[in-house]
Amino acid sequence: MENLKTFFENTIHTKIISSIIIIILSIIIYKFFSHILSKEEKNDNHKLFTGKKSRTYLKLIKNVLRYCFIAITILILLQVNGIDVSSLLAGLGIAGVVLGLAIQDWLKDIIRGSSILSDNYFAVGDIVKYKDIEGKVLELGLKTTKIHDLKTGYIKSIANRNIEEIDLVSNLIYINVPMPYEVSLEKAEKAIQDIVADIKTNNLIIDCKYIGVNELADSSINYCIQISCEQIHKLQTRRDALRIVLLQLEKHNIQVPYTQIDIHNK
Repeated sequence: MENLKTFFENTIHTKIISSIIIIILSIIIYKFFSHILSKEEKNDNHKLFTGKKSRTYLKLIKNVLRYCFIAITILILLQVNGIDVSSLLAGLGIAGVVLGLAIQDWLKDIIRGSSILSDNYFAVGDIVKYKDIEGKVLELGLKTTKIHDLKTGYIKSIANRNIEEIDLVSNLIYINVPMPYEVSLEKAEKAIQDIVADIKTNNLIIDCKYIGVNELADSSINYCIQISCEQIHKLQTRRDALRIVLLQLEKHNIQVPYTQIDIHNK
C-alpha cells in the first residue's frame, strides 16, 4: 500500500514538473518568434511586403502565432497528464457542430479579418471612420481591429464583422466659404485667392485650390475650396483653414452671412 502511494506521489510530482517545463519552454519559444517579428516590424526595408501592408501582416501573424502556441501548449499538457488527445479531438466532432453554432459571431470576425487583408479594405496606419469615430488603425487582429480615436484619444476595439460600416477616410477636405449675395463675384474670388494662398503656407497642407461656386444657398453664395493633407491631420487642418477663412473675410470687409427673418407689420 505504501509503495502504491509512493508511486502515485512520484507520478503526480513528475507530471507537475513536466507541465511546468512545457509551459516555460512554450513561453521561451513564443517570445523568441515574437521578438523576431517585432524586430522585422520596426525594419522599414521589408522583403515580402512594403509600407502599411507589411505592418498589417506582421501584426496579424503575431496574433495568429499567440493563439497557435496557446492551443499547442494546452494539447501537449493534456497528453502529458494522461488525457488521450487523439480520442478527445475525435469526440469533439459532434460537440464542434454545436459549438460552431454558438460562436458564429466569433467565426464571422475571423473570416472578416481575413477579408480585410485579402481585399485590401484598409491597413495598419490608415485613417478610417466607424459611425461617429474617426481614427488611426493601430492593430488588426483575428477578432477585432483597434483604432485610435483622433477626437478623444481613446483606443476603440471594433469587431471585424462590422467591416461594412468602416470607411477609409480620404485625404481631401472640402470647405464652403459663404459670402453674401451683395458681394460681387470678382471681389469674392479675389478673397478666395488670398484664402487659398494663406492656407498653402500651413505645413500640414499638401495642396489647396479653389474649385468654384458650390451652392446658391438661401442666405449666401458658397464658394468651395479643396484641401489635401495626410488623413491623420484632417481635423487640425480643417480648424486651421476655417480660422484663415474668417481672418481673410474680415480683412476684405466681407461679413459671414447668416439666416435672417424679416418681419413686416401691417
